[in-house]
Amino acid sequence: MRRVDRGASPEFGVFKTDFDKQVILRSFERRGWQRVRSEDDEDWDLYWASVHTVRSIFNPENGRRLLEHQIINHYPNHYELTRKDLMARNIKRYRKDRERQVEQLSNMEAAGFPQPAVSSAAIDEHEMPADWVPTTFALPSDYAIFVEEFRRHPNATWIAKPTGQAQGRGIFLVSKLNQLKKWSGGQKPFNQSLFREPYIISKYINDPLLVGGKKFDLRVYVLVTNYRPLKAYLYRGGFCRFCVEQYSSNVAEIDNVFVHLTNVAVQKNAEDYNDRHGGKWDIHDLLLFVEGTRGAVARDKLMTEMEAVLVHSLKAVQGVMINDRHCFEMYGFDILLDASLKPWLLEVNASPSLSTTTDADRILKT
Repeated sequence: MRRVDRGASPEFGVFKTDFDKQVILRSFERRGWQRVRSEDDEDWDLYWASVHTVRSIFNPENGRRLLEHQIINHYPNHYELTRKDLMARNIKRYRKDRERQVEQLSNMEAAGFPQPAVSSAAIDEHEMPADWVPTTFALPSDYAIFVEEFRRHPNATWIAKPTGQAQGRGIFLVSKLNQLKKWSGGQKPFNQSLFREPYIISKYINDPLLVGGKKFDLRVYVLVTNYRPLKAYLYRGGFCRFCVEQYSSNVAEIDNVFVHLTNVAVQKNAEDYNDRHGGKWDIHDLLLFVEGTRGAVARDKLMTEMEAVLVHSLKAVQGVMINDRHCFEMYGFDILLDASLKPWLLEVNASPSLSTTTDADRILKT
């Protein structure tokens, strides 16, 4: 294939993708990029690939090497942040390390030692939240620890999610230990070899911020082009995903997915689902709502705290991420606000949905 002349038109290039989504194709074509002529053509500049393809490309057994100019849309071990159990583990470890670092610096300052270049009050321009991921355990490995925590808080509700699924598949709420039979296939929890697939179980945020009486979460997009040093860009767009039915913490509604799960793939099956707006709300509309109901100070504080959640989540995997210079990542962060406007990170998606359900959705994603 004849390549585009980079010298004459450096802004144009050749792309390859195994996603036939109009959002991707239009975005490239609008910028004058050309698609490879065949799927076997390896003469490309940018490959927008599935995580499975990326795993194959970086498999050391195939001996493949990317060319100097080629870039691809996933880091080799992106799953350190995007697999639910690894995300929780990495953030937990990071928090402990940071808290230990702050304590050591505070002790040095209190003892009168010369202050280091960075003080305990300014280790980062984004102050680390006290916590931003709900208490989480991996199942089956943490089952015994989870049971201890469950018995300490017998009135709490928990939400169980398969570590390798998306779009709300396999999720259920738990208020009694025997409800875990859904996950264990009816087997005794201590027999780990009989479990169908690994899960995480997290404390359910039962006092979410409601708009019109309905629960929602936020999808926020972050582009990372380098982990060392960290270079990340927050997309100015984003949206809220609403449940169709009114929120209730009543145990009678614990199995009602149209009350508790905000995933569009789930909500679009509801009888009252609205195809026109798709149960979505622009993030700027949410900020206007917060400003109107809580004030401008609360709105600004929320934006600052959300940004801190994003930054510190990325920093949590900075040390373990394979920082290949050929890679970048577009993450989809899912954040829930509780009634006090505290942001909670639910999960991070390596391949956030590029399907569009409304005209506004199409404009936002292209």
